[in-house]
Amino acid sequence: MNKRSFLKGLAAAGLGAALPGVGRASAFSSSGVSTIENIHPEDDLWMRIRKDYILQPDYINLENGYYNIQPQPVLNNFIAHVKEVNLQGAYYMRTVQAENKKKVAARLASLAGCSAEELIITRNTTESLDMIIGGIHWKEGDEAVMALQDYGAMLEMFAQAAKRFGIINRKLSVPNHPANDDEIVQLYANALTPKTRLLMISHMINITGQILPVQKICDMAHSKGVEVMVDGAHAFAHIQYSLPSLHCDYYGASLHKWLSTPLGAGILYVKKGKAENIWPLLAEGGNDLNNIVRLNHTGTHPVHTDLAINNAIDYYQQMGAAAKEERLRYLQQYWTSKVRDSPGVVLNTPADPQRSCAIANVGIKGLPPAQLAADLMSRYKIYTVAIDYAEASVQGCRITPNVFTTTAELDVLVKALRTMGAGKS
Repeated sequence: MNKRSFLKGLAAAGLGAALPGVGRASAFSSSGVSTIENIHPEDDLWMRIRKDYILQPDYINLENGYYNIQPQPVLNNFIAHVKEVNLQGAYYMRTVQAENKKKVAARLASLAGCSAEELIITRNTTESLDMIIGGIHWKEGDEAVMALQDYGAMLEMFAQAAKRFGIINRKLSVPNHPANDDEIVQLYANALTPKTRLLMISHMINITGQILPVQKICDMAHSKGVEVMVDGAHAFAHIQYSLPSLHCDYYGASLHKWLSTPLGAGILYVKKGKAENIWPLLAEGGNDLNNIVRLNHTGTHPVHTDLAINNAIDYYQQMGAAAKEERLRYLQQYWTSKVRDSPGVVLNTPADPQRSCAIANVGIKGLPPAQLAADLMSRYKIYTVAIDYAEASVQGCRITPNVFTTTAELDVLVKALRTMGAGKS
């Protein structure tokens, strides 16, 4: 990508008063955009991007995995959308609301590499995947397979389905440091039985950042007649892929994470021809059971959030998917490489750069995760989140930088970990 054109685009984005006409790109012009190649990760381009964020000065935010805050160009446009929808009121809601949402969903589908008939906008990953778990036509005795490392909301939904429908849930544990893809694929293969109806896997495990070989797992499961649902909460707009290339049946993601949209935006992908197999979360009167829109009825909702998705896509595409992924992986490898062999420090994320990106999990021997998180904040002004999944062999703090994070900030983390780990080997 041409750095000058990117900076020019950023300036234009801050000035544009984007209104709800989502047929146009209101923050950037995305024509002719290419990705950044051979750019040093601490180049002034990334420092310019950092200026697009209003950052909390009281601490270093290394918990961007929960909610990646919006850059100012996106936030400014979001505020403009709120004002415009409020000005138009019911007129907007009754005339162009549905069409605008359809356009944004189609653009998200294009970004994901799938057809517009396979993707809808939801409120988050939990809504997307819980709709599948609760909407499958289960029969008593059907089995579902998942991992102890999967997200709690989905595990709880499977537990409810077990009580409600009489299904059997089988849980396995994904190793933090697999030898290769085959080890992971075989682990899941061994858990499947003739009664297995659905396999849930994480594209990127939320507590460790480990990237799983999704396509290989899906192909294996399909060979045994099992559908696969993928939790992509942390993968979308983080690493590069297309949904069809994964070979999965269902996929959910949150857009307020790595696409940096306002809170309350997610996607659900349902492979063409499979929508008829799912009961919607809320009843929809459509007669075409294979129309994915029948799964998208949520009543009156914050439509200005839908509009801001358009601006977030603009910003992401102007930055460049490849450049962003390279930047995030560089930041994680920067700090993990400096502490991986440090006394008392335990890394719960694979060392192979291709098995993770921005997210990593680190612990200190003998120190409870909650205490580690508290010490990082009180002594070093680093905000993280404690992860204590003893049953899943993941105990530490999740460290999640964003594109605006600097190596100087990560040096503070490195020094803190080395200091706390000393004498605990």
